[in-house]
Amino acid sequence: MACLNSSNGSGEDALYGDQPRDERLAQVEIALLSIIFITAGILNLGVLLVLWKRRKQLSRMRVFVFHLCVADLVVTFFQVCPQLMWDVTDRFVGPDVLCRLVKYLQVVGMFASTYMIVAMTIDRYQAICKPMVTFQKRRARCNGPVCAAWCVSLVGSLPQIFIFSRVEVAPGVYDCWAQFIKPWGLRTYVTWTTLVIFVLPILTVTVCQVRICRTVNLNFHMKTHHNGEVVSRPPSSRASNVAGVSKARVKTLKMTVVIVVAYVICWAPFFTVQLWSVWDDEAPTHTATFTILMLLASLNSCANPCIYLLFNGKLPNGLLSLMCEAQPDLNESIQEEATMVSSMYISLKSLSDCR
Repeated sequence: MACLNSSNGSGEDALYGDQPRDERLAQVEIALLSIIFITAGILNLGVLLVLWKRRKQLSRMRVFVFHLCVADLVVTFFQVCPQLMWDVTDRFVGPDVLCRLVKYLQVVGMFASTYMIVAMTIDRYQAICKPMVTFQKRRARCNGPVCAAWCVSLVGSLPQIFIFSRVEVAPGVYDCWAQFIKPWGLRTYVTWTTLVIFVLPILTVTVCQVRICRTVNLNFHMKTHHNGEVVSRPPSSRASNVAGVSKARVKTLKMTVVIVVAYVICWAPFFTVQLWSVWDDEAPTHTATFTILMLLASLNSCANPCIYLLFNGKLPNGLLSLMCEAQPDLNESIQEEATMVSSMYISLKSLSDCR
């Protein structure tokens, strides 16, 4: 992973650009990146194809999953793939323009996958904590949080264009490297990137999830108290509708939480290693441990489509069933999610009427 890694990008390490690399470690890295590239490409393209075929049946959650797949494909083809080719050739092969473009797109994928999860969580927060907000199908096609996530990704990645360039790292040897102002430039940039791509998004997601849990818990106790008072009353159609929506609500919330947890597990080691490498001059940056920890970040592009399939079918047959015309499980989950907000409004209104 060279998008932020100082071992492939700092001006200080350029002095050591003519040193031979560890071929065994390079082979392990090539093998792992190849597996990640193939797996992430197949899974995300498969899910994206299915969602595109059913684009007329839009629900807000499917819109977020669609764009999350697109973001993961950006990571797959513009972060994992270039790094794989880079490890095979040992040096970046291409002109200066390609060097800057690759570095820019590498961070675009990181921003997009992160902020798409943030947008998804904020959307769940609005649906649960503010159920009277109306989400229409035509508005789902132009999703404000999705557009904001892409704008932040495209703008926030611009520094990469100016930092990285094709430079001579040894006599007659050229590579795609970064040049920072010594001694604080590299530390400042890596720290800033960690804050805006990892720390701040995680804090935002945590706050939203805590408020969601509090609202759901409060709603559960209110509903339990209400059921205790009217236990002798026959169940109405409205009550049965509310009971059906609870399943969809829990399902979408669980999927969002699992996606967030997977993101933290995959990306926390990467940013930890990045900070360690720039703030500790004696950090073992060229060891196998550092390399493997940084590769874990790419696994998030494989995890997201798997999580979606797990919540909408069974693996490994989930992807195959999604490709078929008859998809009762997927369609059922889509319909449940699409009616979640309106039914929650009915639920809260029913509770307020009984007071």
